[in-house]
Amino acid sequence: MDKLTGIHAVKEALEAWRPIDRIAIAKGRQDTRVEEIVQLARKQGVPVRFEDRGQLDRLANSKDHQGVVALAAARAAASLEDILANANANANANAGHGQLGLIVLLDGVEDPHNLGAIIRTTLAAGAHGVVIPERRAAGLTDTVARASAGALAHLPVAKVTNLVRTMEELKDAGYWLVGLDEQGGENYTEVDYASPVGIVLGSEGQGLHELTRKRCDFVVSLPTTGPIKSLNVSVAAGVVLFEAIRQRNARTRGK
Repeated sequence: MDKLTGIHAVKEALEAWRPIDRIAIAKGRQDTRVEEIVQLARKQGVPVRFEDRGQLDRLANSKDHQGVVALAAARAAASLEDILANANANANANAGHGQLGLIVLLDGVEDPHNLGAIIRTTLAAGAHGVVIPERRAAGLTDTVARASAGALAHLPVAKVTNLVRTMEELKDAGYWLVGLDEQGGENYTEVDYASPVGIVLGSEGQGLHELTRKRCDFVVSLPTTGPIKSLNVSVAAGVVLFEAIRQRNARTRGK
């Protein structure tokens, strides 16, 4: 992952609109030049975090960073509106035979390899985008781009400040939300995915957070056998996405 350290380097990158995943600033570091960076970042939707100086030392692998470190992104994040537009354009372009909106929402997936694999699978399944939170989640780094095998360049991935609020926005746009959890009460095949659907997947360790789970219209599980009760999140994403595509194709053929 490319790291930019120091006030001048980070400000130059922002002024050039270089894709940046996030910026870390040392707590207590306040002056005009730092404020300029914060304002530029806000205008571009780049997350800014204020962290202990020791954390910045570890992030930069150096103490020579002037209290400002930026992590470069492989590409700029999209917005939820971009993903919804992508879904609508797909349906319109196919004169009613295109798939209705199918979106993946990730509730704190932190492993960049998992995120990259999910992006790759989402694109391969013909879904329309991925939504990730700004905090406590993997960003759109070079590692993610490599793990996606190039899919990141072709699929909109939105970063949002509040995933629960985004879920409400999707509901308002006519989407049903299907959460995946090993404690889910329904089998994943028992849900109708033929309407506009957002598939919500939890983090590697905790699964779905309680607030996220409550916003889901359905919470489903993948049946497993043997001592392992859950699948890797990227594998689970593929299973549910292709079930959604199977149902949608069957519905289209039946028209």
